Amino acid sequence: MSARHLTRATFGIVLAGGRGSRLMQLTDWRAKPAVPFGGKFRIIDFTLSNCVNSGVRRIGVATQYKAQSLIQHLQRGWSFLDGRFHEFIDILPAQQQVSEDWYRGTADAAYQNLGLIRRNRPKYVLVLSGDHVYKMDYGRILLDHVQTQADLTVACMDVPLTEASAFGIMDIGHDKRVSAFIEKPVHPSPLPHRPDRALANMGVYVFNADFLYEQLIRDKDDPDSAHDFGRNVIPHCVRHHRVFAHSFADSCVGMDSCGISYWRDVGTIDAYWEANMELTKVTPELNLYDEVWPIWTHQEQLPPAKFVFDDDGRRGMAVDSLVSGGTIISGATVHRSLLFSRVRVHSYAQIEDSVILPDVDIGRHAKLRRVVLDKHCHIPENMTIGYDAETDRRRFHVSEHGITLVTPEMLGQQAHHIIR
Repeated sequence: MSARHLTRATFGIVLAGGRGSRLMQLTDWRAKPAVPFGGKFRIIDFTLSNCVNSGVRRIGVATQYKAQSLIQHLQRGWSFLDGRFHEFIDILPAQQQVSEDWYRGTADAAYQNLGLIRRNRPKYVLVLSGDHVYKMDYGRILLDHVQTQADLTVACMDVPLTEASAFGIMDIGHDKRVSAFIEKPVHPSPLPHRPDRALANMGVYVFNADFLYEQLIRDKDDPDSAHDFGRNVIPHCVRHHRVFAHSFADSCVGMDSCGISYWRDVGTIDAYWEANMELTKVTPELNLYDEVWPIWTHQEQLPPAKFVFDDDGRRGMAVDSLVSGGTIISGATVHRSLLFSRVRVHSYAQIEDSVILPDVDIGRHAKLRRVVLDKHCHIPENMTIGYDAETDRRRFHVSEHGITLVTPEMLGQQAHHIIR
């Protein structure tokens, strides 16, 4: 059976209800999957693009925490699938359909939408997280799943042992059958041939549909369960059923010349800033210019970016930077930075190594370095951010590695009523 046949027989459920509290105030008014990324995208666009490009075009997105901007983005940017061909993205907010509870965990989010999944009569169900940045052909993991005759297949990748406690860690045999799975262990077990690496769960699962239904119902009836895939469902399946691992290297799209697979959990301010900064390199690991595997998103109708004035000391320019449509750099200089849409940078301002989200206004003579500016910030004239960490900490959030996060509220500007 071809991968295309398998993807057409698959229903994808994207778990997009989490806050992502490690992103601090960046998720005060939006869910983590709705956080802007890469100049014009939202984080969830990468998972949804993987689905569409792979041929999985029956998709449900489970939302919960402060989901308005996420829902609006899905409605505006992901309505191109054609229902006449039974292609769709359904938004699945917590509705207390089967009990008086909101989504109590990732497995409970799937359980509460069991009726919708069943109505579509898939043969396989692809369970995905909506808050990671990567490019993956899900058709390949489906082929692997069928060939191993698995009940459940878990996508995995090796990570540094020093970082492994943040992941679900698994042990596998020579046939790739999973023999042990522990969620976020204090002392993770290393790979046998790489004592400095561990095998980590990516949060990408393929279930036989009937098997998933059985496991969700069993888990729902377990009073001791937290109703979470990583903490409860996957470990139980490993102990009692056929669970196999699928290496991300076998399905990664756009692997670099060194054979390195790109996958980022942009779950902290430092990781978020670094992943955006990587895109400003001459040859970044994540190729956003790939026409074979495009990243789809909401395409706003905006004029081109504009750079004005060419006087000494007042030259509108951006070097080693990404600048999105609708942005005007007026007699200011931008170095190694990423500017989203509708940003205004006024004369004599200097921006270095920064991520500037949409609808930001930066006043004259302002100086920004290693800064993340949230949407709708207005930076007054002559303000300096990113040069004195102690001063910045009095007003803003400064991360462990010295990245300064600025939101409108920190500036005393009331923008919480605006959808972000």
